[in-house]
Amino acid sequence: METRRDVFQAIADPTRRQIIDLIAGKEYNLNSIAENFDVSRQAISVHVKILVECGLIVIEQQGRERFCKPQLDKLDEVEQWVSRYKKHWESHLDNLENYLAKIQKSKRNAKQSRKYR
Repeated sequence: METRRDVFQAIADPTRRQIIDLIAGKEYNLNSIAENFDVSRQAISVHVKILVECGLIVIEQQGRERFCKPQLDKLDEVEQWVSRYKKHWESHLDNLENYLAKIQKSKRNAKQSRKYR
């Protein structure tokens, strides 16, 4: 049975996120990518394979080298999903900020009233 991969699986792993960050600015061959990590080249190859399966990297043969090119438009899926919840969390964080400000104001007022007793 073939495993279906999506962009969320790609970004779930910190090493894969670092690989995406690395190649976002410039194309790298597999050896150059591996040199940036303290894991085996084989482990990096597995991560790159997953990124290819998720559609975030395309590997192009250039002479004897294989270069990884980013396909970052797939990250739009993540942005769209996150944006659905952004308003919800912003609202909750705003409420928390207001609550904390209220507590701080209450503490300042209590200090002031003790000061003048």
